[in-house]
Amino acid sequence: MMHERVMQAWNRAEEALWDAFDPSRGRWVGSLSGSAVSTALATVALHRLGTRSDRGHVESGVEWLTSHQNGDGGWGDTPDSPSNLTASFLAWGCLRGTGTVDGECVERVEAYLSHWCDPRAPDTVAAAVLTCYGDDRTFSAPILMFAAMTGCLGDQAPWQHVPQLPFELAALPLAWFRWVGLPVVSYAIPALIAVGLARHKQQPDGNALQTTLRALVEPRVRRVLDRMQPIDGGFLEAVPLTAFVLLGLAAAGTEECAVASRGLAFLRDLQRHDGAWPIDRDLSTWVTTLAVKALAPGGGDAPTRDRIVAGLLRDQFTERHAFTGARPGGWGWTDHPGAVPDADDTAGALLALAELDAAPPECRTAARHGVEWLMGLQNSDGGLPTFCRGWGRLPFDRSCPDLTIHALLAWDRWYDVMPNALQGRMDTAMNAAMHYLEASCDTDGAWRPLWFGCQAEPDKTNPVYGTSLVVRGLRTLSPERLPERDELVRRGVGWLCSVQLHDGGWSGGAHAEAARVEETALALSALAGAVPPRVVESGLECLLALTDEGRRFPASPIGLYFATLWYAERLYPVIFSVEAFKATAAIAARSGA
Repeated sequence: MMHERVMQAWNRAEEALWDAFDPSRGRWVGSLSGSAVSTALATVALHRLGTRSDRGHVESGVEWLTSHQNGDGGWGDTPDSPSNLTASFLAWGCLRGTGTVDGECVERVEAYLSHWCDPRAPDTVAAAVLTCYGDDRTFSAPILMFAAMTGCLGDQAPWQHVPQLPFELAALPLAWFRWVGLPVVSYAIPALIAVGLARHKQQPDGNALQTTLRALVEPRVRRVLDRMQPIDGGFLEAVPLTAFVLLGLAAAGTEECAVASRGLAFLRDLQRHDGAWPIDRDLSTWVTTLAVKALAPGGGDAPTRDRIVAGLLRDQFTERHAFTGARPGGWGWTDHPGAVPDADDTAGALLALAELDAAPPECRTAARHGVEWLMGLQNSDGGLPTFCRGWGRLPFDRSCPDLTIHALLAWDRWYDVMPNALQGRMDTAMNAAMHYLEASCDTDGAWRPLWFGCQAEPDKTNPVYGTSLVVRGLRTLSPERLPERDELVRRGVGWLCSVQLHDGGWSGGAHAEAARVEETALALSALAGAVPPRVVESGLECLLALTDEGRRFPASPIGLYFATLWYAERLYPVIFSVEAFKATAAIAARSGA
């Protein structure tokens, strides 16, 4: 019987999810895939700035890279990703810069890179990297600094190919950054400082006045860098950003400092037993809020729920953030100190607290601050950006549908217990968000998310993920407050049905051919009860096959990190499967199959 199979798979999936719970931290932690980008950068940073005791870290990092080189000679962001320019370029620099392998590996990657440039012609190498990232220097300038330090830009004035970042702007108040036209995104101020200093020290190119100005502000911006670094040493808990800062300090001749010492400790701590580094320490707050919502209403026993609630309350930022200047009230993606408050994690925390029946006064106070924080972030178009309202020039500061529906759900869930005056503001915010969702819907009925993608899609977006979240969210919202949702739901449901694969499952969009656990589970959760049972039943058959009836949960590179770096998170397929089996159990019971 289909119902019995679904119930057994649901039980196994929930058991697998609880097995991943860390009672010592009162949360789920998860595990991010090993990253070629992180491993290459961290290995070179430890090679250049570390001590003799770091030799083992360097050797194991190089060994992981060489063992994960793709057949075409390049590297992808994860072991399951196709080769790309950035990962391959950084791995090439690591192999050259550490000098610990024979030439065969280097020759293979140079053959791969020849599709974009002539690896022995620095001008073409620099042009390929700059073209890849366009006007945004967030990643291109640090990569070219790395290339100059590892010999990938030749021996003749390699630093001339590295853009000079205006590090002196970091001396300005944070509130001014949106007006001064920074060439990097809001989260990359540490890289702006370190890479800018390195380029200035290696090859000054300003006029006398500018050189004098930079000399005068250097002590101040170094203090800014020190203030932005969290106590554990990891900027944003991110390996690439931290490694870039360390390499910049080394190139500037200032590696003997507290920032470098803390950063090295962070890199040592995050290397895994297999030699790899992940893209970030963890997404523990994010996966915890996802897990709580998936398990609701059975969120464990009372002591477990109390630990989760206490952890979420502790994670809320109660002071203005030193990194972005964000006001108090938001949540970041992890409980480690390098996190930055953002819209998705704030909405997730609010929803998790509601699911956990967090009724004490301190929870309502935290919820009110979170609700207000989200409203303060809302853009003029009604949508929610990730970190900062009004920057708007680069993707992570623009509105996006997945964050907007998440905020809508959080506002809706806490609406009834908020003060009357705040409810009026919430009505305005929710109506504006609905108008944004209507405007951001593609003509075919799909929504495209920001932080998740599909490598098999031509444009790398993941409309199945985005549309599933919006459809499920709209169907969950209180209809009396947002009656206009029905037409949007109809369009989204129609599009999801149109891209269902022959085996019943879903991938990222209309072009991918192989179903995956994550998208199949999300689509099922969105469609359950809104489509004929046969659509759900065929999807369930596929999900049961993909997960071996709930016994295994292969993770796909579905997540997009800063600078569109791909990652896989081992808990995503587990969490999404729990939701799907729960949402479809009643339909399976009626099917009689």
